[in-house]
Amino acid sequence: MIVTFTSAWNHVAAVLGRFSMYRLVQLALGILAAIAFVLSFFGLVTPTPWEILATGAVLSLVSVGADAVAQRVLRLPLRTESSLITSTILLFVLRPTIEPIGLLGIAIAALAASVSKYLLVWRGRHIFNPAAVGATVVTVIAALLPLDAGIGGSAWWVGTPVLFGPVLLLGLLVLWRTEKVRVVGLFLLVAIVVNLVRVVVQYQQSGFEFDLGTVIGQVLTASPFLFLGAFMLSEPLTLPPRRRQQLVVAALVGVLAGWPIPVGYMTLGQERALLIGNLIAFLFCLRAAVRLTLTSRESPSATVRELTFRARRPVPFIAGQYLELDVPHRRPDARGTRRPFSIVSAPEDLPTVRVAYRDGVGPQSTYKRALAAVESGETLAVTGVWGDFVLPKDASHPILMVAAGIGVTPFVSQLRHLAATGGRRDVVLVFVASDASQLVFRDDIAAAGVPVAVFTRDEPVDLPAGWSWAGGTRIDAASLERAVPDVAARHAYISGPPALIADLAPTLRRARSITTDAFSGY
Repeated sequence: MIVTFTSAWNHVAAVLGRFSMYRLVQLALGILAAIAFVLSFFGLVTPTPWEILATGAVLSLVSVGADAVAQRVLRLPLRTESSLITSTILLFVLRPTIEPIGLLGIAIAALAASVSKYLLVWRGRHIFNPAAVGATVVTVIAALLPLDAGIGGSAWWVGTPVLFGPVLLLGLLVLWRTEKVRVVGLFLLVAIVVNLVRVVVQYQQSGFEFDLGTVIGQVLTASPFLFLGAFMLSEPLTLPPRRRQQLVVAALVGVLAGWPIPVGYMTLGQERALLIGNLIAFLFCLRAAVRLTLTSRESPSATVRELTFRARRPVPFIAGQYLELDVPHRRPDARGTRRPFSIVSAPEDLPTVRVAYRDGVGPQSTYKRALAAVESGETLAVTGVWGDFVLPKDASHPILMVAAGIGVTPFVSQLRHLAATGGRRDVVLVFVASDASQLVFRDDIAAAGVPVAVFTRDEPVDLPAGWSWAGGTRIDAASLERAVPDVAARHAYISGPPALIADLAPTLRRARSITTDAFSGY
């Protein structure tokens, strides 16, 4: 069952990987806004069509304008994607209006959200979700003004049964792409259960009768929890790097969102709960903005490019994790200006940082062309280091590493780390490549002294000691068992393109566990 799910998961990931995370979020929010606009003509959502249009226009103009000014002053690349994502989230969080004073409040929220990206930062990284900041600012202002001032505030009108289906579908696509399904799933479970308990307690205290089924239906479909989790909590830049840390933050935000705490004239509502979660995430790892200076580039094979950088400040990471590299360029395609790269070097190699990627095959993305144009001495920004594709702390666990092509990169980092620290583990590497010329990073792998089974169409020559050619047939359950007879006793790690991982997962059904790391391409 788990293997089948892993296979299906990676087939979907291969399709979604054609879009950058940011472009997919922007597209999903745009579709959701269009659906809400159509529904507004039939009175199925709270705002009217004109209120949605007016509020959306003000949010977009202020967000894009404020970001453009800040980016020009700070000499940063123009990013309209970020502006439009923030403004569209605010469209669903705030109370749409056509009243001038209300539109002033909308503009204040958009301005506050944009300003937070540049003021509420730590070494170049924003700490809080910008949309949550904007909604909180205007809500606090509204609480300080007379009740009839009409400046507005957060309303979360997206939490309505008629939008539940679209939010669920579009949110799931975003979470699938960002690999945050489990994290947001925990948040939803906690928030719904806590909110359900709160509602039942309130009904009992008031003495009113209630139907439990109706209450459960309302909590599930008429609350903003799903939108909050899918489009705000899931933002990688405001989450901790490790999954267990993300789960802690998700559970905390779920409790605070499910049972809002009164604070003066307000309650600790959805956006304030998220801000507290952002702060806890920040404290988990005081992440610094990292800049890498390119020192050299090499071609380990005809289709693999290796980049070597020098870090200006320490880059804390665990062998097997990945970094996201930002390469600003004009007119980026649908996949944007940021890409994840597994780190090839080990933590012991710092300040040297090495990454690699596949090139020279198929049409090139605008990102890949821009990356190829980066010259030695130029500096690029790392927007974060993430990932749980790391070896278990218990060194007694036998490990099977299955690398498909460029998917060998995280294993190179792990094996270099073991060699540098003298760590001893029972590790077997299965290296699957199209042909012998694609067996890259031989020296790095051989230095670790682990046995390697090679699957290539042609038989390699001069293999290092401990390496063996497993044959030119396609890897399947039978050939894998011949190469690794004790596969059932090992914890399997698979790294490579999502489609190939989906194909390989069934062959590893006998392994004790499966951990995957997918490469969507560049």
